[in-house]
Amino acid sequence: MKMKKLATLLLAAAMLTTGFAGCKNSDSGSKDTEGGIKEFTAFYAVPGTEINDDNEIQAKIAEITGATCKETWLTGQTASEAIGTMIAGGEYPDFIDGSDGTAALYDAGALVALDEYLESGDYPNLTKFWSEAEWDKVRQDDGHIYWIPQFGNPYEKSMATDPAEAFWIQTRVLKWADYPKIETVDEYFKLLEDYNKANPTMEDGTENIPFTILCDDWRYFCLENPPQFLDGYPNDGSVIVDPDTKKIIDYNTTDTAKRYFQKLNEEYHKGIVDPESFTQSYDEYIAKLSTGRVLGMVDQKWQFQQVYDTIKQQGLSEEGCNFVPLGIRIDKDTPNQWQSEDAINVANGVGISVSCKDVEGALKFLNDLLSPEVRILRGWGIEGVDYEVGEDGVFTRTDEQWANVSNASYKASHMCPYSYMPNYTGVLEDGINASDPNQQPTEFYKSLPADVQECLSAYDCETYSEMCGPINPVPGPWFPMYSFSNTMTTSTPGGTAWTKMGEVKHEQLPKVVMSSDFEKGWSEYMAAYNECKPEDFLKEMQEELDRRIEEAAKHE
Repeated sequence: MKMKKLATLLLAAAMLTTGFAGCKNSDSGSKDTEGGIKEFTAFYAVPGTEINDDNEIQAKIAEITGATCKETWLTGQTASEAIGTMIAGGEYPDFIDGSDGTAALYDAGALVALDEYLESGDYPNLTKFWSEAEWDKVRQDDGHIYWIPQFGNPYEKSMATDPAEAFWIQTRVLKWADYPKIETVDEYFKLLEDYNKANPTMEDGTENIPFTILCDDWRYFCLENPPQFLDGYPNDGSVIVDPDTKKIIDYNTTDTAKRYFQKLNEEYHKGIVDPESFTQSYDEYIAKLSTGRVLGMVDQKWQFQQVYDTIKQQGLSEEGCNFVPLGIRIDKDTPNQWQSEDAINVANGVGISVSCKDVEGALKFLNDLLSPEVRILRGWGIEGVDYEVGEDGVFTRTDEQWANVSNASYKASHMCPYSYMPNYTGVLEDGINASDPNQQPTEFYKSLPADVQECLSAYDCETYSEMCGPINPVPGPWFPMYSFSNTMTTSTPGGTAWTKMGEVKHEQLPKVVMSSDFEKGWSEYMAAYNECKPEDFLKEMQEELDRRIEEAAKHE
């Protein structure tokens, strides 16, 4: 993969004066405790929840691995701001996932090259975590590997139960309509309109919000990227790839894109689209979903997973306030490609910083986290406490155990998933049990809220994924293209165009949705968009597409 040199590090120096709100632990470098347990630090440039220092399973993992890690998460800044401030200060935690700031870390020389360590044979679990061809995809333009992608790697087979992204709708809406088959955008919004007209409030009189949109910072993909799915293409994130011609298509300018935003415009003026959509923060969005007022939205489930616990705790499951996904398209005959098989995202991962004083120890810790015993602790917890084992070797959870692991206090004091460290999905090494309890066939359904169980049964489905549609094969060796566009910076014409295109979409698309004259609003948006020189971006994306296809051919 090509990596571009950042032209914005001076901005990072300026941000130093703001302080680094993302990493609360200012100590860098590992240290040993009196008991011989190494203590590492980690920062992930994404929002997350810290666990307690005396976490029980973290202590058990430390007994096995000889190490522990204090993890901190993004707070009060964007990823690029947090990473920029860190670069300006020149001090880093031992482990770091820069998210959108990964390219900046690479350009700043903040990461240790890992390939020679991985090729030494001392870390077999890490070395085999990805195939040789996949490791080659992670190599940067200097030939070295600087981070380890943590996600999208099923052991033996996929056990996926959730779609990555979808149009979501509350179960109460589907139940009211006697569980209809909803396939298109028009049918989806017609149902929201009809339900809200008949049921404008919740049982306590709280007014419903038929449809809201998350637009905060980088999360505005919830607004801008549905046209690729609606047009029948998988989530390449930044472009459409025609699988026949192997050519890049700009999904922002297709007929489907215009039809979709015109539909949002119409629904906005009908009062269906939440007028606060374009000003609300992520926290405000989550708080709004947690009230049970929102009937539908587009999102990826991991962004609002915590809402299910809140809905349950407030007793709103009985009202049908939980969400299920629909893989709708622009027309009924359009293919459903909302879901694809897992694929490596080489744009970022967890790296080891130059501040780490024990690189070998850090790699051993990562290696040991992938051991069979630790994988069970990370995913399932402690046998007899968090799960039971039957005579057939199948893991199960009692209702009480499921209640415990959905409790925030219990999770903070007891569970330790090390969720941003490398881990497999799929099955455990025993070949029987799922790595994630939420994907265990015997457990998934009973872990669901009652209203979701009823809804899935009505559609003859057992998982959220089945509700959304088929899981399609990876379309080609280029997938996903966002793993390249996520690395772009303003040091190239394409990267400059990409940055400007994002800024224009963030500014103009809300205006398009709210415009009293859609055609005028769309024309103004397209004019501003074309001034960004999207052709420069598309040219570099096509070059990367061609390179990936050529590189894949070498491994055949």
